[in-house]
Amino acid sequence: MFKKLIQFSFVFIASIYFSLAFAQNLSIEEMKFLTHKWEGERFEDGRPKVTTDVLMRMKKVSIEEAWGVLRNEGYHNQFDGGWQPLHNDVTIVGRALTVQYMPNRPDIANQIKEKGLKEGEIGNTNSWPIDRLVENDVYVADGFGKIVDGTLIGDNLGNSIYAKTKTGVVFDASSRDMEGLSQIEGFNAFVRGWHPSFLTEVMLYSINEPIRIGAASVMPGDVVLAKKEGVIFIPSHLAEQVVITSEVVRLRDLFGISRLKEGKYTPGQIDNKWSDEIEKDFSKWIRDHMDELPVPKDQVQELIKKRMW
Repeated sequence: MFKKLIQFSFVFIASIYFSLAFAQNLSIEEMKFLTHKWEGERFEDGRPKVTTDVLMRMKKVSIEEAWGVLRNEGYHNQFDGGWQPLHNDVTIVGRALTVQYMPNRPDIANQIKEKGLKEGEIGNTNSWPIDRLVENDVYVADGFGKIVDGTLIGDNLGNSIYAKTKTGVVFDASSRDMEGLSQIEGFNAFVRGWHPSFLTEVMLYSINEPIRIGAASVMPGDVVLAKKEGVIFIPSHLAEQVVITSEVVRLRDLFGISRLKEGKYTPGQIDNKWSDEIEKDFSKWIRDHMDELPVPKDQVQELIKKRMW
C-alpha cells in the first residue's frame, strides 16, 4: 500500500511539473506571485496593467534617469544595449508581452503546436503572440540572439503588430524587410540585426513568462523604455516612481539653468546640495511658472501637494 502511494505521488508531481513546463503562459496565480509588488489593475491573465497616463509620461524619461532609480532600488539587471534599431529617433514605451523562442526540437515543437491549435490558436506559432497583443503592449522576445534564419517578423507582421499596439518590438533576434518596416509611421524595432532570410529552426516555447534579454531580466507587464542608448525594462511597481523622479529632475534642471542665466546663483551653488534659500526659491518659481513648465500643470500641482522634491 505504501509503495503504491509513493508511486502515485511521483506520478502526480511529475504531471504537475509537465503541465507547468509546457504551459503557454503563467497561470494567474503564478503571475501574481511573481509580480506581488504590483498593487494596481491587471489584465485578465494577471499581467500588471500600468496606467496609460504613466506610459505617456514615460516617453520623456531618459534611460539614465530610469537606470538611476532602478539602481537605487536594488535592480541592477534591467538594461541592455548593443541594438540595431529601425529608427534612432523613435522611442518605444509600453507594457511587455514576453515571448520565449528556442532552437527547434521537433518532439517539443510538435507538442506545443498541437496543444495550441487544440486551444484555439491560429496559424504558425510565431503569429500566436501577435494575436494576444493589445494597445500599448510591446512585443519582447528572447530569440537567443539568432540573426540568420532568426527573423521573427517582416513588414506584414510588423503592420499587424503596430495596428494592435501603436508601439513596436524588442527582439533578441533579427528581423527582415527593413525597408517595408521603416514605412510604418510610429513603429520601431530594436533587434540584434537585419537579414533577408526567413525564420527557420526556431520554436515558440512560452508566452508571458519571465525571460532574459541580454543582461536583463524581464517580466510580463514590465514597462519597456527603448531609446537610442538601449532598452531598459522597468518593473511595473516602480514605473510611476521612475516617471515622478524624472519630472522632478526636469523641473529642477530648468530652474537651475534659468537662475544661472540670470546670474542669481553660482554654478557651485546649483551643482551641489541646495540651501534652504534655493529650495524656497525653487518652490516659488514652480508656482509662478506653472503654465510654462514642460510637465503638465495637474502633475506639477500633484508634485507640490506631495512635496516630491
